[in-house]
Amino acid sequence: MAKQSAPVKKNETVTLSFEDLTHEGNGVGKINGYPLFVPYGLPGEEATVKVVKVNKNFAFGKLLEVKNPSPERVEPPCDVFYKCGGCQIQHMSYNLQLSMKQQQVKNVMRKVAHLDHVPVHPTIGMEDPWRYRNKVAIPVGEKDGELITGFYQMRSHNIIEDMDTCVVQEDLNDRMVEAVRRIASKLGIEAYDEKSHSGVLRHVMVRTGRETKETMIVLITRTKELPYAKEFIRELTEAYPSVKSIIHNINPAKTNVILGDKTKVLWGQEYIYDSIGSIRFAISAKSFYQVNPTQTKRLYDKALEYAAINENDTVIDAYCGIGTISLFLAQKAKKVYGVEVVPEAIEDARVNAKLNGITNVEFEVGTAEEVMPKWKENGLKPDVIVVDPPRKGCDEGLLNAMIEMGPNRIVYVSCNPSTLARDLRILEDGGFGTKEVQPVDMFPQSMHIESVAWLEKRVCN
Repeated sequence: MAKQSAPVKKNETVTLSFEDLTHEGNGVGKINGYPLFVPYGLPGEEATVKVVKVNKNFAFGKLLEVKNPSPERVEPPCDVFYKCGGCQIQHMSYNLQLSMKQQQVKNVMRKVAHLDHVPVHPTIGMEDPWRYRNKVAIPVGEKDGELITGFYQMRSHNIIEDMDTCVVQEDLNDRMVEAVRRIASKLGIEAYDEKSHSGVLRHVMVRTGRETKETMIVLITRTKELPYAKEFIRELTEAYPSVKSIIHNINPAKTNVILGDKTKVLWGQEYIYDSIGSIRFAISAKSFYQVNPTQTKRLYDKALEYAAINENDTVIDAYCGIGTISLFLAQKAKKVYGVEVVPEAIEDARVNAKLNGITNVEFEVGTAEEVMPKWKENGLKPDVIVVDPPRKGCDEGLLNAMIEMGPNRIVYVSCNPSTLARDLRILEDGGFGTKEVQPVDMFPQSMHIESVAWLEKRVCN
């Protein structure tokens, strides 16, 4: 039987009608049933497309011209949107972004978890889906003897030179990056060159407290010392009183990882502070702290609602990080146990518990799949387990430990719908029923979506 070839060829120009969107936000059109995935295409549009890559079962295309723009198409406010790739869907109306993210969660609930009956609610969005990120880490380069800062161009390590602002960053972050670049350039501090592994300043990180407006500047260098440190500190702090902390991080390695192992305070405090609801947090240079505190509050409110904790309940918070969810849970529960594999995060969690005068919480360093069975052996029986794993989802050992512990409720906070659906299927087979799922838009203008799932232990008749 002759091998069937694709109905399109590389570099061919075709006319395509978009029918759907992929989970990455690409438009999907078909030629004789053969799908083409095209960035920036929207459902309902007809477009001229250049075929750029052909596989056996699908192809990728480049959008050349849209013949009838969708009413959901908007003009991206970012000047470098089509170069950057940090945000993928600024060309969509915010309503379409929210409905697409809800649909993405619905799709995996049906195809992966096989839970068609479970309600997936409309995505909780932001009133103003711009300028929400409280942290930026931006590479530093050099051109014509002057320092430049900007994100890397899509699929490259070339800095976008004409990037003066980022429309999803706090205004203050933009201003701080510009100030650091200007002062460092004036003082003659060299940018790091990754090709020759020479130079000094690799990245500038800025962290801002949304509520407090306190700012931390983290200067990441290849060298052990920052040249002209005293002059740099004086100029920056005199001009910007919101700066409370200037940190030096040393990263001498040939690597794409931004932060090195060694961190020291150059000036000011080790921490800046911020609040989510009534809980105050100390944030260090390496702390994991949610980048969108406004939506974090909505996410945690939903998690607390699903947890339905009372004053007699014992709660486990797996993947507790710096104790963000743990401290909210502790306000309602009798006792909260948090576990996290990163020792620095546990140190931060203990600092945050003390900062808020919360004493009914206990934190332990280790993997949840190892620590939780040990807790079970010691007689700990949780009423509620809350998990907030990384993108890869829960370790199988943790899922088994949760099933064996048999809590009344599980609240699963997820940043990846696919791994959420996979893990819900395992928990369903282990005796838990998924009641509902609530998507929350933590990252407007990007394809990422957070969700909270509520599970109850099935009662055996």
